[in-house]
Amino acid sequence: MNLTFLGSGNIARAIIVGLVAGGTKPSDVTAADPFPAALDEAAKLGIKTTDNNHDAVASADVVVISVKPNIVPELAQSIASDVGERLLISVAAGITTASLSNWLTPETHIVRCMPNTPAQIQSGITGLYATPQITETERNIAEEILSAVGETIWVQDESDLNAVTAVSGSGPAYFFYIMEVMQEAAIGLGLSPEIAQKLVLETALGASKMAHAEIANKPPAQLRREVTSPGGTTEAALNVLLARDLSGVFRDAIRAANARSIELAKDA
Repeated sequence: MNLTFLGSGNIARAIIVGLVAGGTKPSDVTAADPFPAALDEAAKLGIKTTDNNHDAVASADVVVISVKPNIVPELAQSIASDVGERLLISVAAGITTASLSNWLTPETHIVRCMPNTPAQIQSGITGLYATPQITETERNIAEEILSAVGETIWVQDESDLNAVTAVSGSGPAYFFYIMEVMQEAAIGLGLSPEIAQKLVLETALGASKMAHAEIANKPPAQLRREVTSPGGTTEAALNVLLARDLSGVFRDAIRAANARSIELAKDA
C-alpha cells in the first residue's frame, strides 16, 4: 500500500514514525510539501519526498491531508481531478467532510480525523468519522494508520468530533495548565523549581498510569475517594476546589471549546 502525505509537518511525521516502527516500508511512504526545509525533515525518515502534489497523489493508494486548515481549500481543489476513489484521510482541524467533498468530489472516500498533540510521541488518541462511501476495508486501513500514533475511537455523527476536539484535542493544554499552576504553588511553598517540576510531572504521570490500570474496576471518582482520608491533607485541598466549583469551571471551559470548534467548522 502506497501512502502519500500532503504536508509533512509534526503530525504527518509522527504518523510516519509510528508506521515505520510498526513495519511499514519507508519506500511505501511519500511526503509532499512545497517547503524544502519541511521535506528535508521528512527525508530523514527514509521516505520519498516531492514538491509535486499531483505526482504524489497519482502514485498513492491512500492520501492523507495533513496541512494547516487555511491551506486545505486550495489544496483540495488542486488535487480534485487526481484523487478519484482513493481513500482520503484528513487530519486538518475543523474542516468538515461536506467542505472536503465540495472541494473534491461528492464521490470521494473520506475519513476525517481529530488527533491530539501526544500523537507526536505515539501516545495520542484520535477520533475518526467515516463518510457513507467508506468500506469496512477502508475503515480498517484508516484505523491502522492512525493507530500508529496511539489509540483510536470512531464516532457515528461527524458533529461529535467537536466534542472530541474539546475534550482530547484541546485536553492536553488543560493538563499542562494544571501542572503549571501546581509547580507554581510548590515553588511558593519554598521548593526549588527543579524539585517542584519533578514532583508534579511524576505525580501526573503516576496518577494517569494508575487511572489507566484501574479504570475497569475503579473510575476516577473512586480513586479520588480512596486517596482522600477524612480530615487529611487531600481533603483540605479538595474542599477548596469544591467550594470554588472547579467542576463547573471545567464544564464551562470544555463547552466553550466545543462551541468554538463548531464556529470554526462553519467558517471553513
